[in-house]
Amino acid sequence: MPRLTSQFQCMPNFRPVLFVVGMMLVALAIAMLVPALASHATEQALRFPFLISAAMTAFVGGASVIVGWERRGSINVREAFLATATAWVMASLAAALPLYMSGQVNFTDAMFESMSGLTTTGSSIFPSVENLPVAIHLWRSIISWIGGIGIIAVAIMIMPFLRVGGMQLFRAESPERNQRITARPLQFAVYLFWVYFVLTVICGFALWGAGMTPFDAVNHAMGAVATGGFSTHDASFGYYPGNAVKWVGTIFMIVGALPFVLFVKALRGDWSGFLSDQQVRGFMFLLVGSTLMLAAWLWDASMPLADALTHAAFTVTSVVTTAGYASADYILWGTFPAVLLLLLTFFGGCTGSTSGAIKVFRIQIMFLIAREQLRKLVLPHLFFARTFNKEPVSDDVLRSVIAFIFVYVAATGLLAAGLAAFGLDLVTSVSGAATAIGNVGPGLGPIIGPYGNFSSLPDGAKWLLVAGMLLGRLEFFTILVIFTRTFWRA
Repeated sequence: MPRLTSQFQCMPNFRPVLFVVGMMLVALAIAMLVPALASHATEQALRFPFLISAAMTAFVGGASVIVGWERRGSINVREAFLATATAWVMASLAAALPLYMSGQVNFTDAMFESMSGLTTTGSSIFPSVENLPVAIHLWRSIISWIGGIGIIAVAIMIMPFLRVGGMQLFRAESPERNQRITARPLQFAVYLFWVYFVLTVICGFALWGAGMTPFDAVNHAMGAVATGGFSTHDASFGYYPGNAVKWVGTIFMIVGALPFVLFVKALRGDWSGFLSDQQVRGFMFLLVGSTLMLAAWLWDASMPLADALTHAAFTVTSVVTTAGYASADYILWGTFPAVLLLLLTFFGGCTGSTSGAIKVFRIQIMFLIAREQLRKLVLPHLFFARTFNKEPVSDDVLRSVIAFIFVYVAATGLLAAGLAAFGLDLVTSVSGAATAIGNVGPGLGPIIGPYGNFSSLPDGAKWLLVAGMLLGRLEFFTILVIFTRTFWRA
């Protein structure tokens, strides 16, 4: 894995960028062989679109790797920005190829579905997924799973060095930190992959044991751990009777929204982080508190207590972790649940996880700022120490968090206005913008609600949502900085 350096040049060196992009495309090309084999085994005529797409993707990826091979050992901060943004755009284009070539959708819809998968958003343009070919189901789940592990690696090993949105608090591999998890980034990446893979396998067996078919269990396991939200049924988890499947899904959506650094530490014998990490405690408090409020509302509305707790826990977890699965059409529950869930759309899980949205740690940092401001109103000359996980919080981190939240809210508002300009109603525009920026999946209302889809939206609105999903997944500044004059002249 390339190491980050801090030196800037007059112009970025594109060779390491091509190497990173090429490696991601090669990985996608290999992954395309899985649905191709599945299509061949089930005698469905989709193996050729996947094989042709794999060949084209492998050719472009391989050529990029060869061109960038010479400078693969190091990459500076500016090149890391460029490589991250370019890799996600090129991967989305490649992932859209088999969907488009299969004849199932047009190019706009193929790009929407692939971006939704790779950003682990889970929004879909398919009016019904019940009768989709096996290969398409697998591909949707695979790109969601790949996007999940990809964003974990970016969030842990790249974004902290780019100082995006306060992520510098989480420099797991920073040379100036004494407590390293592993000696080398490549070794750490291997640990991450195996933790992610093993958790997915465990989730698959658990879902199978809870009542899913093996095929459904595989697809939903990839989606749950990746907090991706693609389902093989229109009713999502609501398709399955009983509560066992929903509780398994709830548990593994929580697992996917926890910092994967803690799982790597646990693999090496240190389990203390799950109890001592301030972000994890805040995340669990948010889940439990919101679940109890929603369960009380449903119970008061005459839903049996066991069902009320199950649906409340599943729905709250799905929205907060940005997984986007549904156990019921929560639009029918009333105004309070709709408002509560819309607010939870903005929170998200922990950093270094597969979840999107603002992230719990940024909410906690904003709480620190508000508490400090209130104290200074009474004691203006007193110094207050700011700490997060027993580490000091610098002014640089505060500025980064405030800037991120400002851009997040502004982008959501602008995207909602853009969607409204295409004739969408208020609920669809606002919830659609929030779910795209937060990478949540379903919105509110009869069109894009939990049992709805995005197929009826105008193409222009879909492209706006594609941009929103990408910006939200890469936390805005990773993309926006590329369009500044300073980036190319520094």
